[in-house]
Amino acid sequence: MRPSTAKFKMPHTYVLLFYIVAAACLLTWIIPAGEFQYQSVDVNGTMRKIVVPGSFRYLTDSSPVGVIGFFSSFQRGIIEVADLVALIFIVNAAFAVVIKTGSFEKMLGTLLRRLEGRENIVVVIFYLFFALGASLFGMWNDFNGMIPIMVGVGVAMGYDAMFGFAVVMLGIGVGFAAALTNPYTIVVAQSIAGIPLYSGFGVRAAIFVVFSAIALWWIFRYGRQIKRDPSLSLVPRGEALFSYDSGELKKLTMGGRESASLAVIFASLALIFYGCLYRGWGNTQLTAVFLLMGIAVAVIFGWSADKIAEELLAGARAIVFGALIVGVARAILVVMREGQIIDTIINFMANMIEGTPPIIAAEGMLFIQTFINFAIPSGSGQAATIIPIMAPLGDVAGLSREVTVLAFQLGDGFSNLLWPTCGIATGCGIAGISLAKWWKFFLKLFGIMWLVMMLFVAAAVIMKF
Repeated sequence: MRPSTAKFKMPHTYVLLFYIVAAACLLTWIIPAGEFQYQSVDVNGTMRKIVVPGSFRYLTDSSPVGVIGFFSSFQRGIIEVADLVALIFIVNAAFAVVIKTGSFEKMLGTLLRRLEGRENIVVVIFYLFFALGASLFGMWNDFNGMIPIMVGVGVAMGYDAMFGFAVVMLGIGVGFAAALTNPYTIVVAQSIAGIPLYSGFGVRAAIFVVFSAIALWWIFRYGRQIKRDPSLSLVPRGEALFSYDSGELKKLTMGGRESASLAVIFASLALIFYGCLYRGWGNTQLTAVFLLMGIAVAVIFGWSADKIAEELLAGARAIVFGALIVGVARAILVVMREGQIIDTIINFMANMIEGTPPIIAAEGMLFIQTFINFAIPSGSGQAATIIPIMAPLGDVAGLSREVTVLAFQLGDGFSNLLWPTCGIATGCGIAGISLAKWWKFFLKLFGIMWLVMMLFVAAAVIMKF
């Protein structure tokens, strides 16, 4: 017999998510239902529901998810994240209009001419812009509008869509995880843990520098590989939302309409940053600004109302795969909540580290935070659920509460770039890049980052951080 030469083939992204949702449904028949009690607590002026330590109980009335619950979970998932689905449709529709006018290509051509020979410096500057925004202010969805631009920049610079996408997502992800003052993770977790706000800043700054260096090395490493051998590109030009030739782009020049369009784009992004940072804007307001941006650019070019509608719909049609995937991934959480197994899993994991040596307990917390982010994809929500449980356990194990918060911060933050229930699904949707291709790019890097995270946590324990 000839040995089999068949290679493993990653299933279609939707097929893979279907299997994961099915597995979650099966778990609701195996894992007993349970729940913690929650209490409303004022955390820095915001009322949050905080777990009451020691309040876990098993429920006598279990509610495993059946066949109808399984198949309806996809619809319920889409409804639950309808604001994100709409945001993806409208962001892509708006940028499709901008691209159709020719403004985007001319903007990229001008950028390439002015930055010729300094491309690597530009990549680092963009990366730091995203990383510091996430690290200092907790910005994530605020940068969604930059994803199409950076995908286009990556292609125009002679790399590919994944290169540009990685600059955005690794910048945001590393910044969010190695946070300096992130109000959604650091502030909430430290407040609940009862330690001074922003304490341990120096350690977190060192973590930010180390992980940023690793992320940039990985980005440039991938860039060198695909320039040397374009067949290694994970998103070939024919599959990308944008496909440009840098030589042709450099020949393009901007006129008055293109300059006005560029002003509209940057004014829209500035308005979004202002609204998110100072006015508490969410996806609804972001959607409105992007739609207004697309229409305004079309009006500058003298398009009729019918043409604007046709091009907006064409742009939305092109991103159906990426938009709906966010809702399909949400079905995982829908069935886990319906089966009431999330709190049971948290309680089980917390019991696993009880009574273990300090370093084992700290590394166990890191693992738990990474896994739990799959089920609770919210930094502040996870802090409110996990920190009240882990802080007392850490006290008993001889860990400082700074270490407990650090394990939470790293485990929650970096896994946002891994789990399909987290923000990476939205980013992939906007970029038109499948989760499967992102995982192929990111999984080895995540392994490296995981080892470095473990080293930082162990060092924090040894140094009595």
